[in-house]
Amino acid sequence: MKLKTHRTPWFGLTACLVLGAAAPLSAWADNPAAADKQVYKCPGNLYTDSLSAKEAAAKGCKTLEGAPITVLQSAPRREPKDSKEAKGSGGKDAKVDPGDQRARDSDARRILEAELKKEEDALAALKKNYNNGEPERQGDEKNYQKYADRVAEMKAALVRKEADVEALKRELAKLPAAQ
Repeated sequence: MKLKTHRTPWFGLTACLVLGAAAPLSAWADNPAAADKQVYKCPGNLYTDSLSAKEAAAKGCKTLEGAPITVLQSAPRREPKDSKEAKGSGGKDAKVDPGDQRARDSDARRILEAELKKEEDALAALKKNYNNGEPERQGDEKNYQKYADRVAEMKAALVRKEADVEALKRELAKLPAAQ
């Protein structure tokens, strides 16, 4: 069991006793060696009494003198009582029903295929408008620089769309085959 320590004002001692942490506190009070140990505050708001003076100095820790330290225990983890709780807990040992997994995989495949079709249609429209790097000029493009900027934007959009289509194809390839 790992204990967390932190600095609190004197009223923290009362809260510690009220919360039922009196056993560790009484053990500390009964042990005179524990009372003589130096408590260090290290960078990162870490409080410890397990360092020697040299180690504390090397780590840049400062000595706390006359400051009460409260030790709080974390609550023990509750284990599931029956298999229904274990199944819904989502732990690493939880298994998914093969039928549910097939349904999830088919839904994922259907969604990715629809997205791929939409992206391929958009790519075809971009290629048609791009016209191999010579799209038709629009009415407000009497200045050649405006036309060149639009062509560059279209080329960048075309490259992005092609990358999107390839990524969707890779994702589809990762999924199990449709049954």
